[in-house]
Amino acid sequence: MPPAKKLKHIVIETDDDVRTGVRALRRKCPILRHAHDVAGDPPLRRREAGFEGLARIIVGQQLSIASAAAIWGRFEQSLRPLNAAKVLKASDTVLRGAGLSGGKIRTLRAISTAVTSGALDLNALEAAPELVVHEALRQVNGIGPWTADIYLMFCLGRADAFAAGDLALQIAAAIAAKRGDRLTLVELEELAETWRPWRGVAARLLWAYYAAVKAQRSGAPV
Repeated sequence: MPPAKKLKHIVIETDDDVRTGVRALRRKCPILRHAHDVAGDPPLRRREAGFEGLARIIVGQQLSIASAAAIWGRFEQSLRPLNAAKVLKASDTVLRGAGLSGGKIRTLRAISTAVTSGALDLNALEAAPELVVHEALRQVNGIGPWTADIYLMFCLGRADAFAAGDLALQIAAAIAAKRGDRLTLVELEELAETWRPWRGVAARLLWAYYAAVKAQRSGAPV
């Protein structure tokens, strides 16, 4: 990261940044060294910060990549150009027609209300400390720790953000560490402390490892 930015946190912006984190993690952690040997370099997975990035996280929750992409495409096209005001004006019929569940519609409306009222200033969060980002996002009804962590990781690019509550990470870490079928949230949080300041890259590695292990077990090509 160029010194001129004088950031207190490392920001992941390119594939080279991910590879820098991978090299650091390989040196310090045999668990992640094994995950990297199996899965290779993980993808960057950066998205634009702001309303659209946050909305995309909500739309994609608990869905396969293919399903999330299809629903997002319909949602974005029906409200183009996508913004908070458009979401508030859209009828439930239009939003449900895009494939959104009632819970996701409520969360998207809550985010849109917070953004348009000024209660949630997403631009101001881009340089804010992670605890401040977490607190601001979780003030919105429907946004929990996982969503805040994912926004930090992929929209703001924070290298040390980590979603310890993510099921796939809990399973992947347990398999890689040979510690049973799944770590608890607390166990994963404790393990992840050793991965600072690159926990966001560790998460990317574990997601890639999880996909590779699933493919191996199903007999599908990795």
